[in-house]
Amino acid sequence: MKRVVAVVGPTAAGKSALSLRLAEALGGEVVNADSMQLYRGMDIGTAKLTPAERAGVPHHVLDIWDVTEPASVAVYQRLARAAIDDIAARGRVPLLVGGSGLYVRAVLEDFDFPGTDPGLRAELEQELAEAGPAPLYARLRAADPVAAGRILPSNGRRIVRALEVNALTGTAFTAELPEPRPVYDAVQVGVDVDTAVLDARIEARVSSMWAAGFVAEVRGLLDAGLREGRTARGALGYRQIMQFLDRECDEPQARAETVRATRRFVRRQRSWFRRDQRIVWLDGAAADVTAAALGVVGQD
Repeated sequence: MKRVVAVVGPTAAGKSALSLRLAEALGGEVVNADSMQLYRGMDIGTAKLTPAERAGVPHHVLDIWDVTEPASVAVYQRLARAAIDDIAARGRVPLLVGGSGLYVRAVLEDFDFPGTDPGLRAELEQELAEAGPAPLYARLRAADPVAAGRILPSNGRRIVRALEVNALTGTAFTAELPEPRPVYDAVQVGVDVDTAVLDARIEARVSSMWAAGFVAEVRGLLDAGLREGRTARGALGYRQIMQFLDRECDEPQARAETVRATRRFVRRQRSWFRRDQRIVWLDGAAADVTAAALGVVGQD
């Protein structure tokens, strides 16, 4: 069974920096597990490392979709596993790095995703567009209360998918996540920092994104069809900047809401990852975090 080192945890905790140091120490290459870094042109707002920032470490499964494409965990699963298998075949160490919990699990564990029905999906999405998420969420709560408890009432895309799976399979959406059956010999390193420190990092990161031209990036992506992208248009920061460009709020409000939304997202990331007892957690702010991570991996 091939060995994979996964570096996971919440946004802004230090996963990317640690992964570069681990790659240098282990002879590794990075496989992306951030769902929004899969989109071409979504660079600043996703904190995607530039080629220069990657410091010569090869990065895989980035920039695979136009912003108009809906996300597909099944497609991602196939591409990420192919990248991991190729890295391992060349005698290198695959490093699966990112904060999208479902994507990490889709790669490391053996389970399939239910298919889709374009007609049914179109009907549900039309209802979502016309009536909003509330009636669909009420239907989901009746059909699959466990899934409803894990999905925000405002997350129309996830509600639609849960209802589609329920209708197609007759089973709960939660059945998509069975008991773990490992595909790889994986060691999972979790990176987190104190909440006050992380809150400050998020605020600083959002300010840096704005200074780097985040608003201009979103303007350019609107020309590429961002509004039509069911997944991409909901990304943190991108949605808030679109609201600013649509004059639904001013720019300081958009920036402040991006900070708030990111902090809320971090709470959900923590909730997801902390349920997995296989993850070994490290303090991302510690001076010896790289040495500690190498100790977890077994290369101290």
